[in-house]
Amino acid sequence: MTFGPDWVEGTLLAGYADDVCLRLPGGVVVARGTLRVLVAERQRRLTETGLRAGGAVALRLPPSLAYVVNLLATWRAGGQAILLDHRLTDHEVGNALRRLTPQVVVAPAQRPAGGLRIFHDVTETVTAYSDRPAISHHAVIQLSSGSTGPSKVIGRTAEDLVAEIDRYTRIDGVPLPGERIILLPSMVHVLGLVGGLLYGLHAGVELHPPARLTGDAILDAVADTDKPATVLGVPFHIGLLASVAEPRKLPQLKRMTTGGELVPAAVSAAFEDKYQVPLGNMYGMTEVGVIGTDLFGRHRPSIMPAPGIEVREDGGELWVSRPESPYVGLSDPSRWHDGWLRTKDAGVVDPATGLVTIKGRLDSQVSVGGLKVDLTEVEQAVTAVPGVDAAVVVYDDGITAYVQRDADRPPHDLDETLAERLASYKRPRTVHLLDQLPRTTTGKLVRDLSALRSAVS
Repeated sequence: MTFGPDWVEGTLLAGYADDVCLRLPGGVVVARGTLRVLVAERQRRLTETGLRAGGAVALRLPPSLAYVVNLLATWRAGGQAILLDHRLTDHEVGNALRRLTPQVVVAPAQRPAGGLRIFHDVTETVTAYSDRPAISHHAVIQLSSGSTGPSKVIGRTAEDLVAEIDRYTRIDGVPLPGERIILLPSMVHVLGLVGGLLYGLHAGVELHPPARLTGDAILDAVADTDKPATVLGVPFHIGLLASVAEPRKLPQLKRMTTGGELVPAAVSAAFEDKYQVPLGNMYGMTEVGVIGTDLFGRHRPSIMPAPGIEVREDGGELWVSRPESPYVGLSDPSRWHDGWLRTKDAGVVDPATGLVTIKGRLDSQVSVGGLKVDLTEVEQAVTAVPGVDAAVVVYDDGITAYVQRDADRPPHDLDETLAERLASYKRPRTVHLLDQLPRTTTGKLVRDLSALRSAVS
């Protein structure tokens, strides 16, 4: 399967011309008919600049109408879309372009405004780069988050994306046609791309990014229309909503769904108590997309595999079904083999129910004095201490905790509290208190030792 006019217009942009598909900050409403015209016009510009079917377009754009239009136009022309986070440095982008050799590069005419924007108003430039075909048969190229080391180049085929969209349509609890997604994660990365943009366009669900990345702005977006709304984000965004002192009663709010890191049970309970809606959990990878969900919070901390996805346990590690290797230019049988992909997450699969319980990163299992310690357990204990905003626990010549303190009420008696909650061999030998922990561009906490050490120094 390849992308083209039939797939883009028949699968993503089908429906009545006046159906709203994007509701943007500043009161901008984009209907399907308008989006079809914008995509067709942009396709002509891309092909005039040098894009050919089987070629690639590198998109270095922030979440914006320009990003959506150029992405769909690339696929409509039969091209491969290379998604580069706009926050990458020129050096990082240059390295990616030299390796991936797109025919066309689309970038902002001016550096996007920073601050708390989620969705940007962008004027783009379109530049010819090479005359080479795409380096692979994939429809989209993404870079992994880099939370545990250097980013990997990941490719996903048209069939793979279509299958994931279909998985979303069969998951109980996802937004339904005529409802809204309050979209917080970047559409450059898999949760925002497929779980937000592509599923929303296909299912007839309005995408509604808030004006700013604050708790009040998120609630303003929920309250903007009477249509039911699901907030889609990552654990970082739960903190934003938790910061709202007196949240409004909003009958439009159905639930919040988070992807990315595990959400501690105490955080889930506090959110549900404050907003009186379920906090759903979604587990996935850039390489696969959504793997499993618990959108009603019934199985916490476990999830049920998504339709069409198989998960097995091997030696305490979770493996997920994947027809072909997702890595571009990399043949690593230790990571993907015979239709199965290593997640590098520790977990168990209940043979009776099929429920999957994620225990944390596989490399979080360490031995201290001959005793096994799960660093995820230690991290959750540290995070639960009052005055701790976030924490990363690693093994660095001993158990080491990097702690982001609450600016308004920094933690007191941290050592004493942990002594009450953890056995002595589990407690951190070293604790670094920081104003801000390093995060990836998707909001994930960075666990790379060199980055954590640099944050301290």
